Amino acid sequence: MPTSSGAAGDGRAAAMQLDATLLKVGFKASKELLEHVAGFARPTAYTKSIVDAVRGLVGDDVQHSPYFMTFPHDVPDTAEFWSECLRDALAKQVPAERLRVNGFFNLLAMPMYGTRRHTYEELLEAHDELIPSIKDKLTVLHLGGTLEEETRRVYRDLAASPTVLGEADLALFIELAELITEVPDTITLRENRAVINAARLGAGRAPVAVDTVTDVLRLVCQASGGDVTLLEPTRFRSFRRPERRILLAALDEVVARNPGKLGDVGQRREAWKRLGERLHPHEHDQWPHAQDVFAVARGDKAARSFAGRTEMAFQDNDIRRAVEILSAAPGMLLRQLDRLLRHGGEDDVPVIVEAVRKAAPEVSGRVLCSVLEHLENRGKPDVARVFANRSRRAWIADDTRPPLDAAAVEAVTAALEDELVRRLPAVSRLTVDPGALDVVVPLSGNTSEDGFGVWPRGSKVRLDGELLRLFTYWRQHEERTDYDLSAVLLNDKLEHVGHVSWTNLSDDGAYYSGDLTDAPAGATEFIDVPRDAVRTRYVVPQVNHFAGETFAEVAESMFGFMTRDLAHKGMPYEPSTVQARIPLRGYGNVAVPIIFERTDDGWVGTWLHLYLRGTPWANQVEDNRDLVRLITGGVLRRKYFTVERLAELIRRKATVDGPELHIALERPEGRDVVTVDQLAKLLEPEGATLLA
Repeated sequence: MPTSSGAAGDGRAAAMQLDATLLKVGFKASKELLEHVAGFARPTAYTKSIVDAVRGLVGDDVQHSPYFMTFPHDVPDTAEFWSECLRDALAKQVPAERLRVNGFFNLLAMPMYGTRRHTYEELLEAHDELIPSIKDKLTVLHLGGTLEEETRRVYRDLAASPTVLGEADLALFIELAELITEVPDTITLRENRAVINAARLGAGRAPVAVDTVTDVLRLVCQASGGDVTLLEPTRFRSFRRPERRILLAALDEVVARNPGKLGDVGQRREAWKRLGERLHPHEHDQWPHAQDVFAVARGDKAARSFAGRTEMAFQDNDIRRAVEILSAAPGMLLRQLDRLLRHGGEDDVPVIVEAVRKAAPEVSGRVLCSVLEHLENRGKPDVARVFANRSRRAWIADDTRPPLDAAAVEAVTAALEDELVRRLPAVSRLTVDPGALDVVVPLSGNTSEDGFGVWPRGSKVRLDGELLRLFTYWRQHEERTDYDLSAVLLNDKLEHVGHVSWTNLSDDGAYYSGDLTDAPAGATEFIDVPRDAVRTRYVVPQVNHFAGETFAEVAESMFGFMTRDLAHKGMPYEPSTVQARIPLRGYGNVAVPIIFERTDDGWVGTWLHLYLRGTPWANQVEDNRDLVRLITGGVLRRKYFTVERLAELIRRKATVDGPELHIALERPEGRDVVTVDQLAKLLEPEGATLLA
């Protein structure tokens, strides 16, 4: 929390009240934060801002009220409940033509169905107070610097991020870049550089650190409100004459320094053509090299591309020439490594390995780790290849690739590991929190979501508690919007054995809180899975868009889960028991956020962060359960680059007189640690400075 300011005085009572309030939502103030609050005469506004912030993190800033007021008790049989709704509709003389549509009963025409019949206050009266448990998770809030200091620190951290920023972080970075005019000392990724340069362009300043024509194209896309990653086409805005001059001058300088950069134009020829219509390069003869960029895009000037020369080598089956060409671009060499090993002969392997060894020092740590993870999964074909784009939209394909030669994989793996070990800090003692071992090292913001208690795809989280409670909340803008929380139940072999949803209120001991079909003021649905009551091995939650606004359009939506023991009672939603909460903002109609495995003493959750395309409306679990089974199987069987894997590499560089290193999920009070979200920095050449 940023520090506050105000008249000095005795705020000890407010500090004690703050700590007590935080405990109710699963947080705890550090000693320094409490002392800071206690030093003000009237810290009420400051403490309220703290409480509001943490309540928003766990989703307690809205009211969660299920359809069945006494849930998890008294959940009726599905057929009995629908019959009751029908009897009520007939008693209220709902016309028969509204109750029956195309031979089916229309549940939405029944007055009892889909709308809560109680107030939130009545819900509170119907439940006993929560009995706190020592198992409840507590997250420590630390005291930071001033608001300005913390803002600049976040800005610099985002600029220096060695991994691609997720949507929420990217949006924040764009906002901060427009507010803070300074150029950070470290800007690792070209996407981040484009964000800063777009802000500079808007202020009439020349871009910095531009060394390819594609850097200018990224800048233009960002300045036009488009996709800085260049994965999606951008509709370019009109640029003022001073802006056009800045952009053309930057292009001219890049090509003047290295005419070979013109070879990159062909990869995005159509985008350059459209940009030429906005920049009018023919009006500026003082920048002839910039004019060459658009001449290449139109086909009026020839420029052999790097990718084209590489492709010709592959077509000629000349693997050594392909290696020679790719060696000029170390990152591209490693991204083409699988193809080189597949098509190369036994005599080519030493050449490939040596090229990898020379290129590795010039490649980012996230790419090295991604390649290691990829190679570890190429020993045999996957049952199904699971793909996900940056919006986490998932699709499946058969794995038709032949397995890579084990000896070649071993040799390349050794070269990559040697480079990572060289970069990693030499420590005298390494300890890792057990809960962090199975967490995937964050290598990209696109494999995770914003939220609380959230980790990248493939990460495992171990949970205590007799009861697993899933929840989803949404609030519509204007159109009636219906989301449905469901859960697929699978056995040891990942075979479908049942499901829980609005069409099946209970199954195998798990039960559903009731279907809400309209959310002008917000709606929440729950599913309870008592560990000892179910025989199911795997539980796969999903949130289906049934009608109305999609996840990307709705005013607000979230998914999360809680754990508790059955004796703890409490409301359906208790913020102190929330283990994780994520917003649902993906571009698909079926969200599949996580899979849970039931164990003898708890649960193991494996994060998925996937969205299925689904249909424009009426998605339901019966239609996608087989696809969900294949996707979860693919994720569960995949080997990821985890904290445990990284720890093995760090221990290879042990030294007697080095610093100690402790890796944890969160920073505890009174102890210096490297948290999991900082680990990607350890993988870069300057990573050892993180421990300084």
